[in-house]
Amino acid sequence: MEAQKISNILVVGFGAVGAIYSYILKSSRRAHVTSVARSNYDAVNDHGLQIKSGKYGQETGWRPDRLVRSVAEAADRPYSYVFITTKVVPERISTADILKPLISSPYADKHPQSTYVFLQNGLNVETEFYHALEQLGKSEPSIISTALWINTNLIAPDVVEHNNFDRVTLGMYRFNDFTTNTNTPLEAAILEEIARILEAGGSEVTIVKEVQRIKFAKNFWNVAFSSFATLTQVPALFRPPPSDPSSPYSPYISPTTADLITKHTIPTIRATLQELLILGRALGYQDDKDGLPSSVVDDVIESTRRLHTVPESTHKPSMMLDAEKGLPIEVEVILGEVVRMAQEREIPMPRVEMLYALLLVVQNQILAKLEAQGIN
Repeated sequence: MEAQKISNILVVGFGAVGAIYSYILKSSRRAHVTSVARSNYDAVNDHGLQIKSGKYGQETGWRPDRLVRSVAEAADRPYSYVFITTKVVPERISTADILKPLISSPYADKHPQSTYVFLQNGLNVETEFYHALEQLGKSEPSIISTALWINTNLIAPDVVEHNNFDRVTLGMYRFNDFTTNTNTPLEAAILEEIARILEAGGSEVTIVKEVQRIKFAKNFWNVAFSSFATLTQVPALFRPPPSDPSSPYSPYISPTTADLITKHTIPTIRATLQELLILGRALGYQDDKDGLPSSVVDDVIESTRRLHTVPESTHKPSMMLDAEKGLPIEVEVILGEVVRMAQEREIPMPRVEMLYALLLVVQNQILAKLEAQGIN
Protein backbone atom coordinates (compact mmCIF):
# COMPACT_ATOMS: atom_id res chain seq x y z
CA MET A 1 0.00 0.00 0.00
CA GLU A 2 1.32 3.45 -0.94
CA ALA A 3 2.27 5.59 2.07
CA GLN A 4 -0.03 8.51 2.71
CA LYS A 5 1.46 11.86 1.76
CA ILE A 6 2.23 14.16 4.69
CA SER A 7 2.26 17.85 3.78
CA ASN A 8 4.29 20.47 5.59
CA ILE A 9 1.83 23.25 6.48
CA LEU A 10 2.51 26.58 8.15
CA VAL A 11 -0.25 28.41 10.04
CA VAL A 12 0.51 32.09 10.60
CA GLY A 13 -1.49 33.42 13.51
CA PHE A 14 -2.55 31.52 16.64
CA GLY A 15 -5.67 33.39 17.61
CA ALA A 16 -9.02 31.63 17.71
CA VAL A 17 -9.20 30.75 13.99
CA GLY A 18 -5.52 29.84 13.75
CA ALA A 19 -5.75 27.62 16.81
CA ILE A 20 -8.81 25.70 15.60
CA TYR A 21 -7.46 25.24 12.09
CA SER A 22 -4.07 24.15 13.43
CA TYR A 23 -6.01 21.53 15.38
CA ILE A 24 -8.02 20.47 12.30
CA LEU A 25 -4.92 20.21 10.12
CA LYS A 26 -3.00 18.15 12.66
CA SER A 27 -6.02 15.93 13.33
CA SER A 28 -6.11 15.01 9.64
CA ARG A 29 -2.88 13.00 10.09
CA ARG A 30 -2.00 14.25 6.63
CA ALA A 31 -0.08 17.33 7.70
CA HIS A 32 2.91 18.29 9.83
CA VAL A 33 1.77 21.59 11.31
CA THR A 34 4.02 24.49 12.26
CA SER A 35 2.09 27.32 13.96
CA VAL A 36 3.30 30.86 14.48
CA ALA A 37 2.08 32.23 17.81
CA ARG A 38 3.25 35.81 18.10
CA SER A 39 1.56 37.25 21.18
CA ASN A 40 0.62 34.04 23.00
CA TYR A 41 3.71 31.90 22.35
CA ASP A 42 4.84 31.72 25.99
CA ALA A 43 1.43 30.67 27.34
CA VAL A 44 0.88 27.96 24.70
CA ASN A 45 4.49 26.76 24.81
CA ASP A 46 4.38 26.46 28.60
CA HIS A 47 0.94 24.92 29.05
CA GLY A 48 -0.32 23.83 25.64
CA LEU A 49 -3.71 24.91 24.36
CA GLN A 50 -6.97 24.23 26.18
CA ILE A 51 -9.71 23.55 23.62
CA LYS A 52 -13.39 23.81 24.54
CA SER A 53 -15.29 22.78 21.42
CA GLY A 54 -18.85 21.62 20.94
CA LYS A 55 -17.67 19.82 17.79
CA TYR A 56 -14.20 18.52 18.63
CA GLY A 57 -14.59 18.05 22.37
CA GLN A 58 -12.38 19.14 25.26
CA GLU A 59 -8.60 18.95 25.22
CA THR A 60 -5.97 20.21 27.62
CA GLY A 61 -2.33 20.72 26.75
CA TRP A 62 -2.81 20.37 22.98
CA ARG A 63 0.06 21.56 20.76
CA PRO A 64 0.73 21.67 17.03
CA ASP A 65 3.66 19.63 15.76
CA ARG A 66 5.86 22.71 16.09
CA LEU A 67 5.23 26.07 17.72
CA VAL A 68 7.37 29.08 16.82
CA ARG A 69 7.45 32.75 17.75
CA SER A 70 7.75 34.27 14.28
CA VAL A 71 7.53 33.66 10.56
CA ALA A 72 11.29 34.19 10.42
CA GLU A 73 11.79 31.27 12.82
CA ALA A 74 9.47 29.13 10.69
CA ALA A 75 11.39 29.94 7.50
CA ASP A 76 13.74 26.97 7.77
CA ARG A 77 11.91 24.56 5.46
CA PRO A 78 9.54 24.51 2.49
CA TYR A 79 5.77 24.32 2.97
CA SER A 80 3.11 22.98 0.65
CA TYR A 81 0.56 25.38 2.13
CA VAL A 82 0.75 28.52 4.26
CA PHE A 83 -2.49 29.42 6.08
CA ILE A 84 -2.86 33.09 7.01
CA THR A 85 -5.29 33.53 9.90
CA THR A 86 -4.20 36.90 11.30
CA LYS A 87 -6.51 39.86 11.72
CA VAL A 88 -6.29 42.24 8.75
CA VAL A 89 -5.25 45.66 10.05
CA PRO A 90 -3.13 47.29 7.33
CA GLU A 91 -2.94 50.50 9.39
CA ARG A 92 -0.53 48.62 11.68
CA ILE A 93 1.14 45.98 9.49
CA SER A 94 0.50 44.51 6.07
CA THR A 95 0.22 40.80 5.32
CA ALA A 96 3.18 41.15 2.96
CA ASP A 97 5.28 42.47 5.84
CA ILE A 98 4.14 39.64 8.14
CA LEU A 99 5.11 37.07 5.52
CA LYS A 100 8.24 38.88 4.32
CA PRO A 101 10.67 36.14 5.49
CA LEU A 102 8.95 33.73 3.06
CA ILE A 103 9.15 36.00 0.02
CA SER A 104 12.64 37.40 0.37
CA SER A 105 16.22 36.11 0.45
CA PRO A 106 17.54 33.72 1.51
CA TYR A 107 14.29 31.71 1.82
CA ALA A 108 12.86 32.60 -1.59
CA ASP A 109 16.14 31.70 -3.30
CA LYS A 110 16.31 28.29 -1.66
CA HIS A 111 12.68 27.08 -1.56
CA PRO A 112 9.78 27.03 -4.04
CA GLN A 113 6.84 29.23 -3.15
CA SER A 114 3.91 27.68 -1.32
CA THR A 115 0.22 27.91 -2.04
CA TYR A 116 -1.11 30.57 0.35
CA VAL A 117 -4.54 30.08 1.95
CA PHE A 118 -6.19 33.24 3.26
CA LEU A 119 -8.55 32.50 6.16
CA GLN A 120 -9.35 36.15 6.77
CA ASN A 121 -12.38 38.43 6.94
CA GLY A 122 -13.11 41.11 4.40
CA LEU A 123 -12.56 41.86 0.73
CA ASN A 124 -9.37 42.05 -1.33
CA VAL A 125 -7.29 40.81 1.60
CA GLU A 126 -5.11 38.89 -0.87
CA THR A 127 -4.36 41.76 -3.29
CA GLU A 128 -1.27 43.34 -1.76
CA PHE A 129 0.37 39.98 -1.14
CA TYR A 130 -0.47 38.87 -4.68
CA HIS A 131 1.51 41.84 -6.01
CA ALA A 132 4.41 41.04 -3.68
CA LEU A 133 4.52 37.50 -5.07
CA GLU A 134 4.32 38.87 -8.61
CA GLN A 135 7.35 41.07 -7.98
CA LEU A 136 9.22 38.03 -6.73
CA GLY A 137 8.98 36.73 -10.28
CA LYS A 138 9.38 33.06 -9.38
CA SER A 139 6.10 31.73 -10.76
CA GLU A 140 2.45 32.65 -11.07
CA PRO A 141 1.22 33.34 -7.51
CA SER A 142 -0.80 30.44 -6.08
CA ILE A 143 -3.35 31.84 -3.65
CA ILE A 144 -6.52 30.27 -2.29
CA SER A 145 -9.23 32.67 -1.20
CA THR A 146 -11.82 31.52 1.32
CA ALA A 147 -15.17 32.32 2.84
CA LEU A 148 -15.13 31.04 6.41
CA TRP A 149 -18.04 30.49 8.79
CA ILE A 150 -16.96 29.73 12.35
CA ASN A 151 -17.83 30.90 15.85
CA THR A 152 -14.70 30.76 17.97
CA ASN A 153 -13.01 33.01 20.49
CA LEU A 154 -9.67 33.04 22.29
CA ILE A 155 -10.86 33.67 25.84
CA ALA A 156 -7.33 33.49 27.28
CA PRO A 157 -3.90 33.31 25.61
CA ASP A 158 -3.99 29.51 25.86
CA VAL A 159 -7.75 28.83 25.90
CA VAL A 160 -9.96 28.68 22.81
CA GLU A 161 -13.74 28.26 22.74
CA HIS A 162 -15.47 26.87 19.64
CA ASN A 163 -19.10 25.98 19.01
CA ASN A 164 -20.33 23.06 16.92
CA PHE A 165 -19.50 24.07 13.35
CA ASP A 166 -16.77 25.28 11.03
CA ARG A 167 -17.38 25.61 7.31
CA VAL A 168 -15.03 26.92 4.67
CA THR A 169 -15.48 27.58 0.96
CA LEU A 170 -12.31 27.41 -1.14
CA GLY A 171 -11.58 29.02 -4.49
CA MET A 172 -8.53 30.28 -6.37
CA TYR A 173 -7.78 33.98 -6.05
CA ARG A 174 -7.66 35.80 -9.39
CA PHE A 175 -6.58 39.42 -9.21
CA ASN A 176 -9.30 41.89 -10.25
CA ASP A 177 -11.35 39.04 -11.73
CA PHE A 178 -14.78 38.58 -10.18
CA THR A 179 -16.54 36.47 -12.79
CA THR A 180 -14.26 33.69 -14.17
CA ASN A 181 -16.19 30.55 -13.39
CA THR A 182 -13.81 27.69 -14.15
CA ASN A 183 -10.78 26.05 -12.55
CA THR A 184 -7.84 24.82 -14.60
CA PRO A 185 -6.76 21.21 -13.98
CA LEU A 186 -3.84 22.51 -11.87
CA GLU A 187 -6.12 24.78 -9.82
CA ALA A 188 -8.60 21.94 -9.28
CA ALA A 189 -5.81 19.63 -8.08
CA ILE A 190 -4.50 22.25 -5.61
CA LEU A 191 -7.98 22.86 -4.19
CA GLU A 192 -8.82 19.17 -3.97
CA GLU A 193 -5.61 18.36 -2.09
CA ILE A 194 -6.15 20.93 0.63
CA ALA A 195 -9.86 20.06 0.83
CA ARG A 196 -8.97 16.40 1.48
CA ILE A 197 -6.67 17.41 4.32
CA LEU A 198 -9.24 19.70 5.93
CA GLU A 199 -12.05 17.17 5.57
CA ALA A 200 -9.87 14.44 7.10
CA GLY A 201 -9.44 16.76 10.09
CA GLY A 202 -13.19 17.17 10.46
CA SER A 203 -13.90 20.49 8.76
CA GLU A 204 -16.73 21.01 6.27
CA VAL A 205 -15.34 22.11 2.90
CA THR A 206 -16.83 23.33 -0.37
CA ILE A 207 -14.77 23.93 -3.51
CA VAL A 208 -16.06 26.56 -5.92
CA LYS A 209 -14.93 27.84 -9.29
CA GLU A 210 -15.34 31.49 -8.29
CA VAL A 211 -15.14 32.47 -4.62
CA GLN A 212 -15.17 36.28 -4.67
CA ARG A 213 -18.97 36.52 -5.03
CA ILE A 214 -19.34 34.35 -1.94
CA LYS A 215 -16.93 36.54 0.02
CA PHE A 216 -18.78 39.61 -1.24
CA ALA A 217 -22.15 38.23 -0.10
CA LYS A 218 -20.70 37.17 3.26
CA ASN A 219 -19.43 40.71 3.78
CA PHE A 220 -23.03 42.04 3.66
CA TRP A 221 -23.59 41.02 7.28
CA ASN A 222 -20.36 42.54 8.51
CA VAL A 223 -20.89 45.86 6.72
CA ALA A 224 -24.38 46.26 8.14
CA PHE A 225 -24.71 44.40 11.42
CA SER A 226 -21.10 44.35 12.67
CA SER A 227 -20.89 48.09 12.04
CA PHE A 228 -24.17 48.90 13.81
CA ALA A 229 -23.26 46.68 16.76
CA THR A 230 -19.81 48.25 17.14
CA LEU A 231 -21.15 51.80 16.96
CA THR A 232 -24.16 51.25 19.24
CA GLN A 233 -22.75 48.54 21.53
CA VAL A 234 -25.96 46.58 20.95
CA PRO A 235 -25.23 43.20 19.34
CA ALA A 236 -28.85 41.96 19.20
CA LEU A 237 -30.96 44.48 17.33
CA PHE A 238 -34.09 42.30 17.10
CA ARG A 239 -34.11 40.80 20.59
CA PRO A 240 -37.31 41.39 22.59
CA PRO A 241 -37.36 41.89 26.37
CA PRO A 242 -37.32 38.75 28.55
CA SER A 243 -40.78 37.23 28.90
CA ASP A 244 -39.83 35.40 32.09
CA PRO A 245 -38.58 37.67 34.92
CA SER A 246 -36.78 34.68 36.46
CA SER A 247 -34.64 34.32 33.32
CA PRO A 248 -33.31 37.82 32.58
CA TYR A 249 -30.91 38.61 29.75
CA SER A 250 -29.47 41.69 28.13
CA PRO A 251 -29.18 43.60 25.96
CA TYR A 252 -32.58 43.73 24.34
CA ILE A 253 -34.70 46.27 22.51
CA SER A 254 -36.86 48.10 25.00
CA PRO A 255 -40.53 48.59 24.02
CA THR A 256 -40.12 52.27 24.95
CA THR A 257 -38.95 53.31 21.47
CA ALA A 258 -38.93 49.99 19.65
CA ASP A 259 -41.38 51.37 17.09
CA LEU A 260 -38.86 54.05 16.11
CA ILE A 261 -36.14 51.43 15.59
CA THR A 262 -38.57 49.49 13.41
CA LYS A 263 -39.47 52.64 11.49
CA HIS A 264 -35.98 54.11 11.04
CA THR A 265 -33.11 51.80 12.01
CA ILE A 266 -34.15 48.60 10.23
CA PRO A 267 -34.98 50.38 6.94
CA THR A 268 -31.59 52.09 7.11
CA ILE A 269 -29.90 48.71 7.45
CA ARG A 270 -31.94 47.42 4.52
CA ALA A 271 -30.92 50.43 2.42
CA THR A 272 -27.27 49.82 3.36
CA LEU A 273 -27.55 46.26 2.09
CA GLN A 274 -29.21 47.53 -1.10
CA GLU A 275 -26.15 49.73 -1.73
CA LEU A 276 -23.97 46.63 -1.56
CA LEU A 277 -26.27 44.84 -3.98
CA ILE A 278 -25.89 47.67 -6.51
CA LEU A 279 -22.10 47.41 -6.23
CA GLY A 280 -22.35 43.66 -6.73
CA ARG A 281 -24.21 44.20 -10.00
CA ALA A 282 -21.45 46.58 -11.14
CA LEU A 283 -18.87 43.89 -10.39
CA GLY A 284 -20.71 41.57 -12.78
CA TYR A 285 -22.65 39.38 -10.36
CA GLN A 286 -25.93 38.34 -11.97
CA ASP A 287 -29.25 38.07 -10.13
CA ASP A 288 -29.28 34.28 -9.87
CA LYS A 289 -28.05 31.49 -7.63
CA ASP A 290 -24.66 31.41 -9.38
CA GLY A 291 -24.22 35.14 -8.98
CA LEU A 292 -25.67 37.43 -6.31
CA PRO A 293 -29.44 36.94 -5.91
CA SER A 294 -31.42 40.00 -4.87
CA SER A 295 -32.90 37.88 -2.08
CA VAL A 296 -29.59 38.22 -0.23
CA VAL A 297 -30.85 41.45 1.37
CA ASP A 298 -33.91 39.82 2.95
CA ASP A 299 -31.94 36.66 3.73
CA VAL A 300 -29.34 38.60 5.75
CA ILE A 301 -31.97 40.51 7.70
CA GLU A 302 -34.19 37.53 8.45
CA SER A 303 -31.35 35.18 9.40
CA THR A 304 -30.08 37.86 11.79
CA ARG A 305 -33.56 38.32 13.21
CA ARG A 306 -33.73 34.58 13.95
CA LEU A 307 -30.28 34.66 15.58
CA HIS A 308 -31.10 37.69 17.74
CA THR A 309 -34.47 36.49 19.02
CA VAL A 310 -33.00 33.36 20.61
CA PRO A 311 -32.72 34.38 24.31
CA GLU A 312 -29.67 32.21 24.98
CA SER A 313 -27.75 33.64 22.03
CA THR A 314 -24.70 35.52 23.31
CA HIS A 315 -23.05 36.08 19.93
CA LYS A 316 -21.17 39.34 19.41
CA PRO A 317 -19.59 40.36 16.10
CA SER A 318 -15.80 40.09 16.15
CA MET A 319 -15.52 43.80 15.29
CA MET A 320 -17.52 44.71 18.39
CA LEU A 321 -15.46 42.34 20.55
CA ASP A 322 -12.21 43.86 19.27
CA ALA A 323 -13.44 47.39 20.01
CA GLU A 324 -14.51 46.37 23.53
CA LYS A 325 -11.06 44.90 24.15
CA GLY A 326 -9.31 47.99 22.79
CA LEU A 327 -7.95 46.05 19.81
CA PRO A 328 -7.83 47.40 16.25
CA ILE A 329 -10.90 46.63 14.16
CA GLU A 330 -10.89 45.34 10.58
CA VAL A 331 -12.54 48.47 9.23
CA GLU A 332 -10.44 48.76 6.05
CA VAL A 333 -11.13 45.32 4.58
CA ILE A 334 -14.77 45.15 5.69
CA LEU A 335 -15.88 48.70 4.80
CA GLY A 336 -12.95 50.62 3.31
CA GLU A 337 -12.55 48.20 0.41
CA VAL A 338 -16.27 48.42 -0.36
CA VAL A 339 -16.08 52.21 -0.47
CA ARG A 340 -13.00 52.17 -2.71
CA MET A 341 -14.49 49.60 -5.09
CA ALA A 342 -17.62 51.75 -5.37
CA GLN A 343 -15.63 54.93 -5.96
CA GLU A 344 -13.66 53.28 -8.76
CA ARG A 345 -16.98 52.53 -10.46
CA GLU A 346 -18.56 55.90 -9.57
CA ILE A 347 -21.30 54.28 -7.50
CA PRO A 348 -22.65 56.40 -4.62
CA MET A 349 -22.84 54.61 -1.27
CA PRO A 350 -23.83 57.31 1.25
CA ARG A 351 -24.84 54.93 4.04
CA VAL A 352 -21.81 52.65 3.75
CA GLU A 353 -19.57 55.71 3.52
CA MET A 354 -21.13 57.11 6.71
CA LEU A 355 -20.54 53.85 8.59
CA TYR A 356 -16.96 53.79 7.31
CA ALA A 357 -16.41 57.42 8.34
CA LEU A 358 -17.67 56.80 11.88
CA LEU A 359 -15.71 53.59 12.35
CA LEU A 360 -12.55 55.35 11.19
CA VAL A 361 -12.88 57.54 14.29
CA VAL A 362 -13.33 54.46 16.49
CA GLN A 363 -10.22 52.93 14.92
CA ASN A 364 -8.27 56.16 15.30
CA GLN A 365 -8.87 56.24 19.04
CA ILE A 366 -7.99 52.57 19.50
CA LEU A 367 -4.72 53.04 17.61
CA ALA A 368 -3.94 56.23 19.54
CA LYS A 369 -4.32 54.44 22.89
CA LEU A 370 -2.10 51.59 21.74
CA GLU A 371 0.55 54.06 20.55
CA ALA A 372 0.39 55.89 23.90
CA GLN A 373 1.04 52.55 25.61
CA GLY A 374 3.99 51.88 23.33
CA ILE A 375 2.29 48.86 21.74
CA ASN A 376 3.22 48.34 18.11
